[in-house]
Amino acid sequence: MKPKALILTGYGINCEKETALACKKAGADATIVHAHYLLEGKVPLDAFGLICFPGGFSFGDELGAGKALASRLFALREALDAFIRRGGCILGICNGFQLLVKLGMLPGGDRQLATLASNSSERFENRWVRHIYSGSSPFLEGITSLDLPVRHGEGRLHLAPHCDLAAASALLYYADAHGKATESYPDNPNGSPRGVAGMTDSTGRILGMMAHPEAALYMMNRPDWTRLDKPAQEAGDGLKIFKNAVNYLRKS
Repeated sequence: MKPKALILTGYGINCEKETALACKKAGADATIVHAHYLLEGKVPLDAFGLICFPGGFSFGDELGAGKALASRLFALREALDAFIRRGGCILGICNGFQLLVKLGMLPGGDRQLATLASNSSERFENRWVRHIYSGSSPFLEGITSLDLPVRHGEGRLHLAPHCDLAAASALLYYADAHGKATESYPDNPNGSPRGVAGMTDSTGRILGMMAHPEAALYMMNRPDWTRLDKPAQEAGDGLKIFKNAVNYLRKS
């Protein structure tokens, strides 16, 4: 039986179709669900193994990226915690990462310990960047580096004074040409300290990242693919993340 993935939509989310396609290409049954139906209890979370919070501009980012949506969805926090305890996986992409941080689910705990502030460049950044990671997560199994696109205006990680990310099972970093974590622009598009580009919770089964893996499903999605001498339909780095999640759920 195929693992089932729920992809959230509504209130300004605009990458749900691409994220659903990524889940399907990875081998999951994907269902796009409006947030209203979750809040009304019409769609039970225990019917799914993977929940994806896609990118976009929920509520136009008017109160800060992800803040209004986090306020709207806070009533689901207990259900989301139970979902993780049952062994489920959650992926937050860009605005979805901002949402998970403002819900307090990343880096982890029962309250918000971080935020994603405006980029140091003070402008919207849209480019492909390289990522490396440390630690372990079902999403990142067997991956050494990731070339993925970013497109955001608020991605600079800011932590509460007593939060050091020690509880995270894995951390993603922006990497330079030598494969080292970097704080230098433009390899680090937002100025995030230590080059942090994403993180998991302590289980490794909640992953939040600023980059868009759903926009890197095939080699032909890369701006340099014609120079890489690889088939256009070969799996891109983004698809690997979704396949890892699906394979993990099949085995669990």
